[in-house]
Amino acid sequence: MHDERALLEERLNRTLKERIRPAVYGETAPLELAVWTVPDEPVPVAEALRATYEPAGVGDDWGAPWSTSWFRLTGSVPESWQGKQVEVVLDLGFTHPGPGFQSEGLAYTAEGLPIKGIEPRNTYLPVDGREVLFYLEAAGNPTILDFHPFLPTPLGDKATAGTEPLYKILKAELAVFQPQVWHLMLDIEVLQSLMKELAEHDPRRHKVLHALDRAMDALDLNEVAATAELARGELAGVLALPANASAHKVSAIGHAHIDSAWLWPLRETVRKCARTFSNVTKLMDEYPDFYFACSQAQQYAWMKEHHPHVWDRVRAKVRSGQFVPVGGMWVESDTNMPGGEAMARQLVHGKRFFLDNFGVETEEVWLPDSFGYSAALPQLIKLSGSRWFLTQKLSWNQINKFPHHTFWWEGIDGTRIFTHFPPVDTYNSSLSGEELARASRQFAEHAKASRSLVPFGYGDGGGGPTREMMETAHRVANLEGSPTVQVEPPREFFQAAQDEYPDAPVWAGELYLEKHRATYTTQAKTKQGNRRSEHLLREAEHWSVAAALAGHEYPYDDLDRLWKTVLLHQFHDILPGSSIAWVHREAEATYARVASELKALTASAIDALKGEGDDELTFDVFGGDAPRAFVAPVDGVLDNGRLRVTIDADGIVLSVLDLEEDREVLPPHGFAGMPQLHRDNPNQWDAWDIDPFYRNWKADLVPSERVDASDGVVVRAKFGNSVLTQTIRLREGAKQLDFDTEVDWQEREKLLKIAFPLDLRAEVSTAETQFGHLHRPVHTNTSWEAAKFEICAHRYLYVGEPGYAVAVVNDSTYGHEVTRTTRDDGGTTTTVRLSLLRAPRFPDPETDQGEHRFRYALVVGDLPAAIDAGYRINLPPQAVRGSNAPEPLVRTDNPAVRVEAVKLADDRSGDVVVRLYEAHGGRARASISTSFEHQGIQETDLLERPLADATAEVVLRPFQVITLRFTR
Repeated sequence: MHDERALLEERLNRTLKERIRPAVYGETAPLELAVWTVPDEPVPVAEALRATYEPAGVGDDWGAPWSTSWFRLTGSVPESWQGKQVEVVLDLGFTHPGPGFQSEGLAYTAEGLPIKGIEPRNTYLPVDGREVLFYLEAAGNPTILDFHPFLPTPLGDKATAGTEPLYKILKAELAVFQPQVWHLMLDIEVLQSLMKELAEHDPRRHKVLHALDRAMDALDLNEVAATAELARGELAGVLALPANASAHKVSAIGHAHIDSAWLWPLRETVRKCARTFSNVTKLMDEYPDFYFACSQAQQYAWMKEHHPHVWDRVRAKVRSGQFVPVGGMWVESDTNMPGGEAMARQLVHGKRFFLDNFGVETEEVWLPDSFGYSAALPQLIKLSGSRWFLTQKLSWNQINKFPHHTFWWEGIDGTRIFTHFPPVDTYNSSLSGEELARASRQFAEHAKASRSLVPFGYGDGGGGPTREMMETAHRVANLEGSPTVQVEPPREFFQAAQDEYPDAPVWAGELYLEKHRATYTTQAKTKQGNRRSEHLLREAEHWSVAAALAGHEYPYDDLDRLWKTVLLHQFHDILPGSSIAWVHREAEATYARVASELKALTASAIDALKGEGDDELTFDVFGGDAPRAFVAPVDGVLDNGRLRVTIDADGIVLSVLDLEEDREVLPPHGFAGMPQLHRDNPNQWDAWDIDPFYRNWKADLVPSERVDASDGVVVRAKFGNSVLTQTIRLREGAKQLDFDTEVDWQEREKLLKIAFPLDLRAEVSTAETQFGHLHRPVHTNTSWEAAKFEICAHRYLYVGEPGYAVAVVNDSTYGHEVTRTTRDDGGTTTTVRLSLLRAPRFPDPETDQGEHRFRYALVVGDLPAAIDAGYRINLPPQAVRGSNAPEPLVRTDNPAVRVEAVKLADDRSGDVVVRLYEAHGGRARASISTSFEHQGIQETDLLERPLADATAEVVLRPFQVITLRFTR
């Protein structure tokens, strides 16, 4: 038999493209258009219905960047179409292949009820009746991630985006929908995509191709609609053959990964959710077997507040079981940088929203797109009452392929969570043959497991799953040559997967993403706002509890609202610094408002507690040793009897001598706190990535001037158009050298680091993470260690050798680096560097430009000293005048057991909730004492639900988190 495959495939491609797809709609009739352009920000539908509309038509330009245009669509269905399926078909001028990255719309009835979204791959509206009257809210969202990605663009902010229209109305018509042609198109697409994944020698491939060829013979290209059913008949046989008994099993779940902000502002995400949720709830009416998984309680809350009709539809579909809340978090947050209590509150506020509004206990934590996953998460997931974890992002690793798709993930405390990485390597699947084949081909657990999960639907505001995807799911449910496909809720998948593979392999420690490492550093003010907000929330809660115990009102509503604001901004494209300028400009202003409100709450509580006297009092939520005065420099030397710091005439820190140990901390020719500048030009994903070749060029920013002050030494370095000023201080009696750094940053595509070379040989670095710390090897023996050339740490990073250690603590920095070299004298230098600032040009061309202030310190001492210093630099005490010195609300008699939060119970019972954790990495016993009376103590989960009776005597395993509820 002659090989005619190429000829037949070419015939198929042309026929599908030029004859079948265009014939899905038959007769057409124009619609009459009118438009009202909203003067500024979006308005409610009621206002749009009252507006005055101007005539418009196909071919008209519309849509200045970030503008909103309301279109009124009117028309009459021709009488001759009676009994036919009629739809409105719209093309707003879609220009980009990404369905969620350009103009979108939401259609409403004349009564203002939402119908469904209009997106590039979902362009129809159903017509019921003769007369047509729809309103379409169309968003002129610019395409930021364009055909040539990562080019700087002014489109990321209304202030710089311009006013020229971006789009042109290309189609607005009534059309007769031809269901047999549409089904033929889907039959062909499913078989064609399946065929391309089959081996060339596979008989199934040949049989499918020749069935498709026979279908082309049966189709009259001049009468496609009339002959479509005949053509489908030729395909029925190959579509009916069942999958192999050992075929991989796919659990498919509808999904729409909507970033809560990214290449659009927060306000646009509200509308993206309304469009998508309208789409999927309507699709559920058409397909009762359709299930849609949706995370991020914040997005549901937006619907409840801004789109009550969409909210009502969502609630109805949650009750029917088709709309499935997942994730259990307020947003799909970054998990590297949020502090321990913030990470807990992400789960508390998310799960409580789903419980309060739907009565649903979410059991899976759903984070497909965050940029790596903290090793503290498994314990917090379990303590929130969840059982499973899903992500996708590690498939983006640059160097090492992650070895598992289904496994137990073990956290820093030993907790294990059943975890799944969908081998389809996308959370925006269309259930194509290529994607299903990839899921089966890449699945790493074939020897012992048989199933994986595939989230399908257009994301990033693209509208979610479509009717075409559901029809595809039906066709591939049990199809020879393909995995089987069952559309079902994630819970069904996870339970079946765990039952099938209870002895899955274990991965211990963080899930480090070998990409997007710059997200620890980019947009420094956003990161500073987060860190400061977390600690201000801690202070406000603590002193508000103290005031409430004294009879004053506890600000439940204010604290709840402020916590949710901070949690929203921990979303994985806000806190990491990877959003457009508009997002970060708003974030900076929001953090300022949050700080102002929290300071006011704290001041109000302290005013209620301090009394009327004039004694100098200290209100200190940390409760450690009080900071002491700074020593003045003598001959350039700072000496407090414990450390002697030598600073030369130019301002270079030449020596840090530990007087108690008679040991020099710095190596020969090593300078502490030296600013260093690198060229920073990653291959792609500018705001996200640091590529290792940045190290190939480095400039030490040697100070050019020095001034001695009464409390330290001020040094200044000028470089490019920028100025860096360091104030170097040593406190009385402290083995800690403080740096207060101000930078007027005017660089482009540069990276600023601060270096602390240390004369010690560290085998591991110890970085604070949520409720504990993480050890990472300093060596680069394997590609796994070498890939971690930039790491995340919270308030401290600690390195040492037996008997001696040093830490670097900070007030707002997350990006760190630890390297080790051997010197000519045989000694070893371990260098810790903080990453302070970057200047990428995409997606925000003005990233980090302007003035910044950072505080960090070199701390000589053991791990408890490092932990204390990390707390203290972030939680300075407050000096006030009064007569009532405050007592600590809660104390432990073991420094290894730390108090992380003190608050009143969320149920407003007045009970006091205390969160503790073991901080040193060992087993710890502690007695808990309080300054308030209580009747009993219960251990609870994170949501303050009882787990067991407890006492004031606790025994904690390494890094264990425990929540105690004191009944008043």
